[in-house]
Amino acid sequence: MKILVIEDDAQAAAYMLKGLKEAGHAVDHAPDGTQGLYLAGAEHYDALVVDRMLPGRDGLSLVSLLRAAGNDTPVLVLSALGSVEDRVTGLRAGGDDYLTKPYAFSELLARLESLGRRRAAPQTQATKLAAGDLEMDLLARTVRRAGKTIDLLPREFQLLECLMRNAGSVVTRTMLLEQVWDYHFDPQTNVIDVHIARLRQKVDKGFDQPLIQTVRGAGYCLRP
Repeated sequence: MKILVIEDDAQAAAYMLKGLKEAGHAVDHAPDGTQGLYLAGAEHYDALVVDRMLPGRDGLSLVSLLRAAGNDTPVLVLSALGSVEDRVTGLRAGGDDYLTKPYAFSELLARLESLGRRRAAPQTQATKLAAGDLEMDLLARTVRRAGKTIDLLPREFQLLECLMRNAGSVVTRTMLLEQVWDYHFDPQTNVIDVHIARLRQKVDKGFDQPLIQTVRGAGYCLRP
């Protein structure tokens, strides 16, 4: 992860930076709230470590300003203030986690990595895809075009799903081989051409506008 540490205690910051770098993370350091706010807004970070008591601008107002500006980078607040009220105040200011001083570095690292996993977790994917009058229900495994049901074999469904997820963009043969057939090499067969031809017969036949287009020398594109 790329982490910004905003800590005015030089010794504590050096200890933290050393440990984070040894754990394989890229780390920047800001010694006060003013510089920390600038860096947090100007750079992309996977997580911020923010000391609550900072010169220039205190940590909680810094976090509040970031949240008000739409910055949702996960924040771990560090503070010697450890009462329930203090922790609640820190979380309500926009902190995602709160760690009281003194702390064990192993716990700080574990909390940061937990924040990173939460941020990296995939968002809930849509269960339905649409491109023009073509509709796909990923849960029911059904396809319709202009209200007409289209029966597809499992591999044809996967192929069409790949094209629909990239509607309007060229999908290369390599992408299709990897995403539909799980091949990470070109088997030097016409397997893609055969399946595309079958898919065209089912998706485009009988309709005025063909959706599946061949992009010569590049691949295929579903153009609604």
